[in-house]
Amino acid sequence: MIPESIEPDAITNVPREVRVPVVGLGISLLTLDSATDQVLRWSAERTGRYVCAANVHMVMEAHDAPAFAEVVSGADLVLPDGMPLVFAQRLLGHRGAARARGVELTERLLERAARQGVPVAFYGGTPHTQGLLLEAARRRYPGLRVAAAISPPFRAPTPEEDEADVRAIAASGARILLVGIGCPKQERWMADHASRLPCVMVGVGQAFDLLAGVVNEAPRWMHGLGLSWLHRLAQEPRRLFWRYARHNPRFLALLLAQVLRHHLGSRRPTARLAGM
Repeated sequence: MIPESIEPDAITNVPREVRVPVVGLGISLLTLDSATDQVLRWSAERTGRYVCAANVHMVMEAHDAPAFAEVVSGADLVLPDGMPLVFAQRLLGHRGAARARGVELTERLLERAARQGVPVAFYGGTPHTQGLLLEAARRRYPGLRVAAAISPPFRAPTPEEDEADVRAIAASGARILLVGIGCPKQERWMADHASRLPCVMVGVGQAFDLLAGVVNEAPRWMHGLGLSWLHRLAQEPRRLFWRYARHNPRFLALLLAQVLRHHLGSRRPTARLAGM
């Protein structure tokens, strides 16, 4: 059951199953701190779980493909990675909704893992990017235990390659696996491997490139206004233009319709009982 409204200081106590539907996809109502704590708790269980970091792209991919919507909905957490999703949660009555960016979650997990001795593995990125990422991670987080680092091919791995990767990750003792192979590929990969790997998998999207210094971070003011996608578009116009042109206007139209339904429904007078 989703409460009508949750105050900012109450979000940390919201159970993980509380999700706010945004254009049909349930987005977890939680803070970055509570998400970090939850992933660390799960990492001690040594069971397969996965976490998705949702943005407009993911919401619209789920809207267009019911099978992918099931993949994301099956995640143990669906983080509000993009500010448009946070704005949507607030417009739907949850005033304390806060952002939990995948790259910031990655940084906090690495910092906590280094302090607590939790083995971490990386799956994704080119060999060059992954080398820069590991160098930066070990420099920033002394004592970090990198259990495994795998750079899969851009094509779909063969069954033999996939099995070899699964064996390597499982044998490494990794308790947190950071997966950076892009949406929707990484979400499908995590769902397919949740029963095969005894660790918490976190889909982190562009975090590998950002932490490796391969791409530049958007200015803080752009994040606050939900405009970081413009910064990404300026960096990769050929790859991202048609994605944004296809998804963003439809997302806004669908969200507006949802918000209008929500507010009109909440104002509908309750029928009076006969005789009162």
